[in-house]
Amino acid sequence: MSTLWAVAVVVAVVVVVDVVVDVAVVMMFQSTLVPKNMMAAALPALPSPALALPCPLAAGWELIRNIELPDRGLDGDRVGGFSAVAYQRKEDRLWLLSDATRGYLVSFTGLSRLLKGEQASLQGGRRLLLRGREGLPLQAEFDGEGLVLIGQQIWIVSEGRRRPERRARLQSYNLLNGRLQSEVPLLGSWQERGGQGLAANKGPEALTQMASGDLVMAAEAPLIQDKAQQGKDWVRFARLRIGADHRLEPHGGVEIGPAGAAAIRKLGLTELLAVGEGPAVLVLLRSFDLPAGWSAHLQILRLPGSDSPSAPPIQALQSWDLLANGLPPANWEGMAWGPAMRDGRIPLLLVSDDGFHPFQSSWLSVLAPQRGPDCVPNRFAF
Repeated sequence: MSTLWAVAVVVAVVVVVDVVVDVAVVMMFQSTLVPKNMMAAALPALPSPALALPCPLAAGWELIRNIELPDRGLDGDRVGGFSAVAYQRKEDRLWLLSDATRGYLVSFTGLSRLLKGEQASLQGGRRLLLRGREGLPLQAEFDGEGLVLIGQQIWIVSEGRRRPERRARLQSYNLLNGRLQSEVPLLGSWQERGGQGLAANKGPEALTQMASGDLVMAAEAPLIQDKAQQGKDWVRFARLRIGADHRLEPHGGVEIGPAGAAAIRKLGLTELLAVGEGPAVLVLLRSFDLPAGWSAHLQILRLPGSDSPSAPPIQALQSWDLLANGLPPANWEGMAWGPAMRDGRIPLLLVSDDGFHPFQSSWLSVLAPQRGPDCVPNRFAF
């Protein structure tokens, strides 16, 4: 009996020690992922430039598919105004952000199967209504434009109208119930004051998460104090660093066109998308002018390591005319990386905003990077 009791004690001690060790390992692992004040534990799985970009860059893009999105949700209500898109690879689920004044997201599944020819259309999912902290629907003043998903956290940038009750915002919401979790004040230079700040309906439209976990956002058009700088229109970037107590900091800017183009041609920067482990981002520029109509250009940039007030605007490394690749003329506003193709390439997803116009459609287009005969492996040095 005493022998059995001794064995039991040894087993119990081993179990306890094993549990303590497991807990300690888990806590140590978590501590490396979630330092104090860290915005989120999950870092994005971004495709490498070799899989996601044309080779060479001048080879351009191949149109794989144009998908016309339904204008009715599962509840039968009208959906549209899609201004941003995020893709969850594991669930094969798209989330589209609407800029409707009662902000919401709509999900669709089955993109990977559709691209493989295994099903004919996307499967519509639920609509997630965005709510305030108390669970009530947002007031009819929302204009969501940029979207990043981090686990069960939604980050959204929205435009404003230069009024205290309707100013541009950077906010996080819960993906499970749509409730507001936090809000990050915009930089002072972006806020509406006499002679400065974001112009009405020209606020931040672009948001992406870098490999480091930092969020980077961009204004659509020049700030009021930046108009006609050296004969160019240029827009500013801002970065939300991990561990910075949710404070934004300046992060350079980029030229988007000649002075006045943002107003005359409605030229704006509508989306950012990070690439790989470095500072490279794709930038989506669109414009509308009569009689020319819509334009859509994609650029690749290298973001600065730190911001300097005297630094010149960032120059594009390459630019592509997407309408020349077969995209429908539309108000293209959102980008995301899609499911891997059979040949290993990572497609680029773009979504358009129909403006809730009865004679316009919402499009999801799929582009793949082309490979030219002069493609050189490991050519990218961002």
